Amino acid sequence: MNSAGHPEATARRGLELTPFRGLRYDPDRVGSLAAVTSPPYDVVVRPDGLHQLQSNDPYNIVRLILPQARTPAERNEQAARTLRGWLSEGILAADPEPGLYVYEQQDGAGLLQRGIIGTLRLSEPSEGVVLPHEDVMPHVVADRAALMRATSANLEPLLLTYRGNGSESVTTTAIERTAEQPPLLATTTEDGYRHRLWSITDPAEVARIQSDLTRYQALIADGHHRWATYRRLRAEHPSPSPWDHGLVLLVDTARYPLRVRAIHRLLHEVPVSRSLALLDSLFRVRRLDVPLAEALDTLADAACAGNAFLLAGDGAFHLVDRPDPDLLSRTIPADHPTAWRTLDATVLHATLLAHVWHVPEDDPTRIAYIHDTAATVEKAERDGGTAVLMHPVREEVVRDLARQGVTMPRKSTSFGPKPASGLVLRALDV
Repeated sequence: MNSAGHPEATARRGLELTPFRGLRYDPDRVGSLAAVTSPPYDVVVRPDGLHQLQSNDPYNIVRLILPQARTPAERNEQAARTLRGWLSEGILAADPEPGLYVYEQQDGAGLLQRGIIGTLRLSEPSEGVVLPHEDVMPHVVADRAALMRATSANLEPLLLTYRGNGSESVTTTAIERTAEQPPLLATTTEDGYRHRLWSITDPAEVARIQSDLTRYQALIADGHHRWATYRRLRAEHPSPSPWDHGLVLLVDTARYPLRVRAIHRLLHEVPVSRSLALLDSLFRVRRLDVPLAEALDTLADAACAGNAFLLAGDGAFHLVDRPDPDLLSRTIPADHPTAWRTLDATVLHATLLAHVWHVPEDDPTRIAYIHDTAATVEKAERDGGTAVLMHPVREEVVRDLARQGVTMPRKSTSFGPKPASGLVLRALDV
């Protein structure tokens, strides 16, 4: 494949997608399909969002992806017990024949995203087939691996993107032709997104899609920890086994561009006043007594000129920009490309967290990673912490670094819309 992810005459194996018998909720056994879905596990803002989802329906998928118990072992056993119970009761049932699933998301503002769900052959980074762009936190991978071992299931698809031929590709043609048919399910979730799902089971159609996809490489848009988990579990099971493949959603961004948003940070028990005091003479700091939307606009303007962040938690916003060049030269590793060294996430992790604030980036008792901007600010104000709001990085920067084999600091980007959890699952023993 060439640097754009397009096909070229090489013997390299590309994306190998396989049909599977999806596990789906029986709509007659649950309150509504919308009530049993959830955002991906790492987007749920605990405990508020978790409790709300649990109360939506006794069969909400959050009881599998974020089980609640005293210890990790008890949580995982509870999830496995819950899954077995739902299967025996017919709450979840496997489709009668294997298929690739066409998945559509649409909001009320004109966004339409379609992709295809299947099980993807796991590959080594050296193969250049699936490109990660972020580092992972070992404790999260260990947590997800324990859950997948206990349940013997892939409970949520990863979101992967590839650059196809847009509307002319074989896969996109199949997707759009399938979307003209009545769906297996359709529901609208509380966030206003409409979700529809179809299955492609015709062997000839499946074979055409599989052949088309082998020409491409993919970027992990969302799910780095689950991809690392898939690869860890594959290493634990002699091949061939069901663990050789993992559940993914593939989206051709030449046809359906994704939105790229930032993931914000919340520093626990670190008052804004202390965070700002430590920045004295190292960054320019300006107080903004404006609403959130206006503060984000100011951040966007500042980010065009260089590294910039918004701090919040004391009722105001504080624009932090223009870092001292000598500080950056002392704290940013020099053995990386310029595009990586100048990322806001790099400056945040290497300079602010590690050098100025001394906050470990992988200690959940000290720092949280939150996708929702308003929720980050609200939690900082309520708990007396510091919200660090980020400006999103452009998708082309992410993809270019990934092609160079350079990973960004963890939780640098949030691609979306993300697939809703609970619409189709994969049991490895089905």
